Amino acid sequence: MKIIDDKSKEYMAAKAQVEEEKKFYIHLGTYIVMNTFFVILNLLTSPDHLWFYWPMLGWGLGLAFNAMKVFGKNAFFSKDWEERKIEKYMRKRR
Repeated sequence: MKIIDDKSKEYMAAKAQVEEEKKFYIHLGTYIVMNTFFVILNLLTSPDHLWFYWPMLGWGLGLAFNAMKVFGKNAFFSKDWEERKIEKYMRKRR
């Protein structure tokens, strides 16, 4: 019985992680679409006064914190990421 409980706990934890990642990618997509809109709006309405980078910067900071929450503190340059990049470049050189 304990094995089944452990597996269902693992499944539920994995499912929760997948849901968090899905929410993050929706957040990322919204960020890209909305900031593209802000850039176009800014350049069409007041190209002499650029303001689009302020919401891009603030929202980007929030997005970065969201990524760290979802993927872990080392979401950007983890050891796993480094190893994958090293292996990729080694394969290229062969």
